Amino acid sequence: MSEQTMLTSRLYGIRDLRVERAPVPTPGPGEVLLKIASVGTCGSDVHYYLEGGIGDAIVKEPITMGHEFSAWIAGFGPGVEGKHDLRLGQLVAVEPAISCGVCEFCQHGHPNICPHVRFCGTPPIDGVFAEYAVMPAENCFPLPEGFSADDGALLEPLGIAIHTVDLAHLKVGQTVAVLGAGVIGLMTAAVAKAAGAGAIYMTEPLAYRRQFALEYVADAVFDPKAEDVVAAIMRATDGRGVDVAFEAAGAHETPDQAARVTCPGGKVVVVGIPSDDTMTMNASVIRRKGLTIKLVRRMKHTYPRAIRMVNKGIVDIKPLATHHFPLERIADAFDLVAGYKDGVLRAMIQIGSENR
Repeated sequence: MSEQTMLTSRLYGIRDLRVERAPVPTPGPGEVLLKIASVGTCGSDVHYYLEGGIGDAIVKEPITMGHEFSAWIAGFGPGVEGKHDLRLGQLVAVEPAISCGVCEFCQHGHPNICPHVRFCGTPPIDGVFAEYAVMPAENCFPLPEGFSADDGALLEPLGIAIHTVDLAHLKVGQTVAVLGAGVIGLMTAAVAKAAGAGAIYMTEPLAYRRQFALEYVADAVFDPKAEDVVAAIMRATDGRGVDVAFEAAGAHETPDQAARVTCPGGKVVVVGIPSDDTMTMNASVIRRKGLTIKLVRRMKHTYPRAIRMVNKGIVDIKPLATHHFPLERIADAFDLVAGYKDGVLRAMIQIGSENR
């Protein structure tokens, strides 16, 4: 009997994405076989595509990227069938991080900082820009009726946004700045609004993103190429500054800007990933203001909340999926995203259909 194969995308080097055939994986004990439905092109994927790595996570051999995804249950490994409320053909969202579950940090409820975590699409672990993948059954979250494959995939960045706002302990009526209006920044602003933010100010150099942010969630959006955004936010808050600043751009200057626009005693939460793996803030500013600074490491325990938020219409994620490509054209998708072309927010790779 011949081995079953599938299409998969492999990153061989900077801007070198190839679509090729590989064996369909077999689920082991506690795992499910997933027929991939939709995968988002995350900013971290773009870092690997453009730079070949993020910090010490370097692409040293060909790797399949992709971690924002939904899929249909296509098979069960030993010990899974009849458990976890999963059934064949069911559309699920999938948590891409496989933590060890036994270390000190997992035991304390923080699987996102597990030092032994295996994360889809992070070297050397393959991701899901492929027709099939296997994952632990407990990482799969059944989606309610009416959820699309894109909706399921976008729950991953929404989970990041939920965790980001959780870290701020945002109070109803507090003011917020979000530096960067990419998908994570926009979702963070949307979750902050849902949590009761009194005003949301954003910064963004791209005109189409500024317009989207205004229509989507922001009270005001400032252009860092045209004005001093720190001064603009301070004017908008009558010189006080915001209670919480979320840095979601990953640019060299934005962490320090976040600190400068935050009021004394406020919080700065950093979620952006800098391309040069360094972050700079003025020490006297953060010290004299007595700021609390937190950094985001993925997310934890967010999928059930994310599903409820979307299902209840608390956050609208559909407009963020602006472009769609088949797996065979994944290189075109990454060129579009890397070049900020055609008003792209999130390009989705649509890999399969339920009956395909």
